[in-house]
Amino acid sequence: MTCCQLRRTLPLLVIGLVIGHSAAAQMGVGSEGRQWPEDRAVAFLSREVPLWFQENHCFSCHNNGDAARALYRAHQLAYPVPARALTDTTDWLGRPLEWDDNQGEPGFSDKKLARIQFSAALVEAFEAGLIEDRGILIEAARELLPYQRDNGSWPIDPEGALGSPVTYGTHLATYMARRTLETADASRFEGAISRANDWLVQTEPRTVPDAASVLIALEGHQESDAKSQQKRCLELIIGSQASDGGWGPYRNSPSEVFDTALVLLALFSLGNEPPMGELIEQGRAYLIRNQLANGGWPETTRPPGAQSYAHYISTSGWATLALLKTQAR
Repeated sequence: MTCCQLRRTLPLLVIGLVIGHSAAAQMGVGSEGRQWPEDRAVAFLSREVPLWFQENHCFSCHNNGDAARALYRAHQLAYPVPARALTDTTDWLGRPLEWDDNQGEPGFSDKKLARIQFSAALVEAFEAGLIEDRGILIEAARELLPYQRDNGSWPIDPEGALGSPVTYGTHLATYMARRTLETADASRFEGAISRANDWLVQTEPRTVPDAASVLIALEGHQESDAKSQQKRCLELIIGSQASDGGWGPYRNSPSEVFDTALVLLALFSLGNEPPMGELIEQGRAYLIRNQLANGGWPETTRPPGAQSYAHYISTSGWATLALLKTQAR
């Protein structure tokens, strides 16, 4: 059994017996012994996020990017995230000029994508109050500018490929990069932000994750062309929901955790207007049914059915974010 498989199958009961009652409380066990899905997910990521650096002595855009983003959001929402779960990551994110020198796995280190993912985690750390120097954000945002195309997008190679939890795709990457620029200094990066917005409004999403990414990106935009784009994306999403309440990458595709998580975040961005509330509850129910005993989720891979620790951690990070965002509904 691989290390990844072992982590996925170790029952929480065994963990609870080993670490004791008081630590179990930190893993999401309520006063009546009930474990809420969000608590279990946060406890899982709190264990998993720091392990990559401890075992490999480098930083992963999956553990220290996607999954760490969920923990920063949980910290902001006052979940019991142990300080040690984010100490190394926070220190790393505070040094954006060193990110290109990270010793990742040869053949799996896309510096452009890694910068977008680490920058997104930096934004969450900043909003959670664990990094206070806006100058660090500006530094990270400035390093993203050379990767923006003239048309306003941040393409992820190969262009046109179906996005996944670890490759994002151009639509999600463009939204994430633009969010970093906006959070860092919207005035300073006004030109790049404007070009990104123009591309997001004019692009033609053909997949569920791309449509969801554009919907998230256009939250709060009231221009007529933005509203028309939102309508097209929402129609694609509603028409692509599977009978089990989740979403896959295309119409009539089996549901996948990553695609469903992105859709939940997109629907949440539209507010309480029907039918968003009902769709969100159906999507949440799908994620909760598919949560593993250890608090994580099965990896979404392209093509489906493969095993990948990177996809496993990133998928779990996105699912956790989606549940945390939508839990108040």
